This record gives sequence, structure tokens and C-alpha cells, in this order.
Amino acid sequence: MLNINEKTKKILDKSLDEALSYDDALYLMNVKGHDINGLISTADLVREEIVGNNVTFINNWNINFTNICSGTCGFCAFKKNEGEADSFFMNVDEIVDIAKKVHKNGATELCIQGGLHENVDTYFYEDIVKSVKAECPDVHLHAFSPMEIYYGSKQAEISVDETLKILKKAGLGTITGTAAEILDDNVRKIICNGKLSVDEWKDVIKTAHKNGVRSTSTMMYGHVETLEDRVKHMEILRNIQEETHGFTEFVPLTFMHENTPIYQKGKSSPGATGVEDLKVYAIARLMFRDLIPNIQVSWVKLGFKFAQTCLLAGANDMGGTLGEENISKSAGASYGSSTEIDNLKTIITDIGRTPALRDTLYENIVDI
Repeated sequence: MLNINEKTKKILDKSLDEALSYDDALYLMNVKGHDINGLISTADLVREEIVGNNVTFINNWNINFTNICSGTCGFCAFKKNEGEADSFFMNVDEIVDIAKKVHKNGATELCIQGGLHENVDTYFYEDIVKSVKAECPDVHLHAFSPMEIYYGSKQAEISVDETLKILKKAGLGTITGTAAEILDDNVRKIICNGKLSVDEWKDVIKTAHKNGVRSTSTMMYGHVETLEDRVKHMEILRNIQEETHGFTEFVPLTFMHENTPIYQKGKSSPGATGVEDLKVYAIARLMFRDLIPNIQVSWVKLGFKFAQTCLLAGANDMGGTLGEENISKSAGASYGSSTEIDNLKTIITDIGRTPALRDTLYENIVDI
């Protein structure tokens, strides 16, 4: 029997039946010793109640069409300047060629993103979407971050709402929930000064959801933020979901620090610890419950072994097979950029759970 603090036990007992409050979530971010084990076990029980014992993933592929970017994010090691060695910009035909090849090989989702290039705008995104859908009509396009949507709108001198309507009509399925980082403007001034503000990020996401374009939700943590910032971030996501019900999943993104400017300049921590990662997954499960039922582990960032461990702390999704996942790799992730279905199956069955292929919206789930 675990020797758990009475206050912790009371909070965890209550969380079996109702979502964690902000204050209780912040308290649990600070627990130590056996209380950590109690938190993880409770999250795993709630996970089983909410989503059962399937661990889902998707057969997908990433296409990063340019690394040339005008952004100044201190956590990014992917960005290049125009003319710099290793910089690239794919034209639409090149993107379509990749899409056709990987779709033929089984990918059902394409995640398409790129840097903030001066020649990119809403109409360039539209051309990508239309061209890919013309060749691969049944592939799901999960593309463009809120920052890209915002930037493309400004470049085209139209509203975010109009941009999303154009892209949805062209065949866009969902947008990514990245560019959220930590939803606190003081943190953002340090790690991504010049990027869209918290209110601007929320506006893009809510506008997408109201136009029937759903998104993921993310949190990148382990750099300069506090534990309170993490909880506040998840509370903002929870409030948005209560309003729009447009998030398909929550994806915690532990900070990959090694090659990033902000770390190399001594301005950030070297990422979160393993225990911090486990707490984020567990507390997310207890805060979101069935409001955001799907919580994804990022094996690219965590590695396969620790991603498997995080499946025991409240998570129920392994993301995807991926392919050419260059952004994490450039920042210092060393766990590869693609994997095979059989590898994910082995990881999942090893903990006694059932591997299942899914679609982007978690509407078609098939045990394998």
C-alpha cells in the first residue's frame, strides 16, 4: 500500500469522478515520492474508464515544404535564412509528388507545414491543398499551424476567417494545434517574441473550429515556463474545448533543447525531467477527462521506451508512423523521424493494451 499524503489522496479520490480544478492540478504538479505513483495510477484508471484499453495511432507522413522562415523563435533549430546552406523551398509539384508516393504506400494523413516565407500566403496554401487533393482525394490533409494561418492571412491581406473558409473549400481537413508553445504572453516574449499573441492564437483556433475545421491541441514545456504556466495553459485549452469542442487530442511536447538558440544562449532549462513529463500526462488526463479524451505521446521527442511508460500515465495514443519529421530532429531529438506499424504494435502489446489504427478525427478505429 502506497503511503500517500492525505491531501493528495483526497484530491486523487475526487479526480476519479470529476475533473481536476486548477488549484488541485497545480498542487499535483508539485507532489513528490509515493504521491507521484498515486497520481500516475489514478490517471491510468481514469484513462481506462474514458477510452478503454486501445492505444491508437495513424499511418501518416510529414511534409515540411520549406525551412526558410522570417520567424525568430528561440526554441527552433529548423529555421534557415534565404540562401543559407541546407535551406530549401519545395514547389507545389514536389509536394504533390511526395504526397502521391506516400499515400500509395499507405499513409492516410499528410501533415503539411512550413516556415514563414515571404512568398507564402493563403493562396499558396490553397494551391497546395487543391493540388494534393486532386491527386489523392481520400487522403486527410492535416496542415498548417495557427501561426501559418495567421501569417498567410496577413500576407494575402484577408481575414483569418476568410482564409479558413478558402482552405476548407479547397479540401483542408484539420489544422495543427502547434504554435501554442506556452499560452502566456510573458513567456512568449522570451521564447518566441514576434509570434502571434495568446489572444491571436485563441482567435485562430476558435475561428477554425467555428468553421468546422478541427485541430489538435499542444503544449511545449520544459524551457522557461513555471509549473503554474503549464496548468494555466491546460486550463485555457479546457475552456476553449468547453466552448467549441473542436480539439481532437492533446499532445504534450517536451522541449528538445540541445540545438536551439534559447538553450545555447543559456536562457532556458535543458528540457523537462522524466518525472515532469509523467506529471504533465497524468494531470492532463485528470483535467481533460472525456472533454479531450485522446492524449498523445510523442515518441519522436520521448523515445520509444519512455513513450511506452507515458502510456501508463494517462495517455492513449502513439501519434503516427510519421516520416521526415525534421523539426524535432533539427532541435536535437535522436529517436528517429519515422517508424513502422509493427514497431508501434510491439510497444503497445508489451504493456497489455490493444493496438488500433485510427483516422485523424478518431472516428474510425480498427484493432490490429
